[in-house]
Amino acid sequence: MSTTLSIKGQVTIPKHIRDALGLKPGMPVDFAVNQGGEVVIHRAQVSARRKPDRFEAARGAAQVAWRTKDLMALLRGEG
Repeated sequence: MSTTLSIKGQVTIPKHIRDALGLKPGMPVDFAVNQGGEVVIHRAQVSARRKPDRFEAARGAAQVAWRTKDLMALLRGEG
């Protein structure tokens, strides 16, 4: 199966290969070139010590007990 390189240097990994490697959107992958000049792709090993980026760290962190109408009433001075 062949594919075309985009202007940005990107290619789409065919679905059967993503499925075989268990790749999901957002997962890190590693690329290497073997001695035969072939490109090898595999799932990257994610270190348990990897620090989450600022968006991952904030995801799900808000614990807001307010309903929108109650918060708006408070902000408007109606409550």
